[in-house]
Amino acid sequence: MDQLLRRIRAAAGDIAPDLVLKRCRIINVFTCEITEGDIAVTDGTVVGIGSYDGPDTLDIRGRYVSPGFIDGHLHIESSMLCPPELARAVIPSGTTTIIADPHEIANVLGKRGIRYMLDISRGLPVDFYFMLPSCVPATGMETSGADLSVQDLLEFKDEEMVLGLAEMMNYPGVISGFPSVIEKIRVFCDRVKDGHAPLLSGNALNAYLSAGIRSDHECTRLEEAREKLRLGMHIMIREGTQAKNLDALLSLASPLAFRKCSLVTDDLHPHDLVRKGHLNHLLDMAVARGIEPAAAIAMVTLNTAEYFGLPGLGAIAPGYQADLVVLSSLNPLKIDAVLKKGRIVYADGTLYCEPSKPVRPPGISPMLIKSYGPDTFSIPARGSSIRVIGVVPDQIITTHDRAAARIERGLVTADPENDIIKIVVVERHRATGNVGLGMVRGLGLRTGALASSVSHDSHNIICVGCSDRDMYEAVRAVEAMGGGLAAAQNGRVLARFSLPIGGLMSDRPLEETAKGWEYMRKVALEMGSTPEEPFMAMSFLALPVIPELKITDRGLVDVNRVEHVSLFMD
Repeated sequence: MDQLLRRIRAAAGDIAPDLVLKRCRIINVFTCEITEGDIAVTDGTVVGIGSYDGPDTLDIRGRYVSPGFIDGHLHIESSMLCPPELARAVIPSGTTTIIADPHEIANVLGKRGIRYMLDISRGLPVDFYFMLPSCVPATGMETSGADLSVQDLLEFKDEEMVLGLAEMMNYPGVISGFPSVIEKIRVFCDRVKDGHAPLLSGNALNAYLSAGIRSDHECTRLEEAREKLRLGMHIMIREGTQAKNLDALLSLASPLAFRKCSLVTDDLHPHDLVRKGHLNHLLDMAVARGIEPAAAIAMVTLNTAEYFGLPGLGAIAPGYQADLVVLSSLNPLKIDAVLKKGRIVYADGTLYCEPSKPVRPPGISPMLIKSYGPDTFSIPARGSSIRVIGVVPDQIITTHDRAAARIERGLVTADPENDIIKIVVVERHRATGNVGLGMVRGLGLRTGALASSVSHDSHNIICVGCSDRDMYEAVRAVEAMGGGLAAAQNGRVLARFSLPIGGLMSDRPLEETAKGWEYMRKVALEMGSTPEEPFMAMSFLALPVIPELKITDRGLVDVNRVEHVSLFMD
């Protein structure tokens, strides 16, 4: 008997299902109510809800059963875990599906990076789907390791795991009709296209949406999100390690509008996965703030599945994949077991899936850097007033500030007493010798330097510090590791953490990776850092598609004007 007929006959009660979950309180995300009954599963698919029996049963004893959770926007690389280890990390949190944008590794390794992510994500106990990076590089104002053309993306378009075109960060290119941008949108006209349009409004937003872009995860203000929702956008309410927008946006998810909203993490670091979990943490936050549990769960299940065109995911109903989460409490969420395609992969604190064996891709972490020294980071004074990047707590937007330069012996120096320190970006992909130089306020560093090969989106080496010598030592340590994080003080390296996969990801298990990240964070905080996540806050200061002032290997960028600007203002 073929699989389809087996399912039909099991649903009708003519043959026994493979598995029956008995006495369930079922979270119905179609109606946002809780019903009672048995769940019958055959060939990894839910075939019936009602009264069923079979040789293999699981007595739920009146506990709740939810669809498996789906993260609709996650950059795997930001977890610093390779996909097999990330899968093991999120299963205990109830996550059974991840929709990822691999533009981090694509900026470093190009097509090889995308192929690596697709290949290593197959056959895991979490389903991974991918949106193809639309902007590699993100802009023409930086140097990345690759430049993905329309033809490059077309090589992956028909892959089973590929759903569409990832966040279109180059919204000025869309609005202005840049040919290369429009061509990418045109060839994906039949696929879902994610957006990325921070603070875009009015006719400019209309123009952007006219290209068929249908979502945004970059909203930071309620009115911004409300305008986009009214124009038909699916709003992804983000709460990650650095960007925290849930409190500001959650009231958008009213009883009439919540079906057009999803909860996503975007960028989530390993220690948060250990301490807080994954989407279960966002659900706890949403419910604590007044969202009904069933509605909150719909925002990490059915809403997300329907937006991405995944009709077999996101609900508990006949014909849906049997991705199920058993819960003994909804407020707060207490996860007792997780089933993937009808098979138990987690129960009572134990994972039932094979340990991961991370594989490094070819060309694992380019470090092609032209010779440099401490004097490379010197800034000759060409004026007394300077532009300063202003860090905004818990956000990835920045302010465009002005300050008086501290000048010693003709050079602009760090001014930690006034919370202004130096920031540099060292190009590491093509040995161009490019070094962007600037100043930043709001990191709180009082001494030493921090460096990282994680700097969105081109992932050159970014470094902040109070002395050129310490900055040199920190950058050199990152280079020597083939990528990673480093802290230096008084001319020596205090701590380092290797990220050998593209300079972005660890090849170690979650616990080791989280421990290494947490130690680096501790060292940075002891050096005076005020952001709770100093390395992550630093990493987004090189992202020239998020307002207002950023820095790349080619210098300071006024994001609103889409142009490079001088450090000096007089």
